[in-house]
Amino acid sequence: MNAKDKQALIKWIESLEDEATLEKLRFIKEHHVDAGDWWNTLSETEQASIERGIEDLNAGRVTSHTDVKKLYEKWL
Repeated sequence: MNAKDKQALIKWIESLEDEATLEKLRFIKEHHVDAGDWWNTLSETEQASIERGIEDLNAGRVTSHTDVKKLYEKWL
């Protein structure tokens, strides 16, 4: 992003009155990690859950999207 784009974004933010959008921007600012991998921002529980999912995938313990859709189509 160039300086002109950043200035336009700053002006837009300054003009915002929508509290929901401002709250989202505040959240992004407070949770932004400048350095490092996003993985490090996850809790140990979240990391363990992702790792279990990868293990399931590698072991073939998965159900295709098509099969899941067939199984639940009567409720959709």
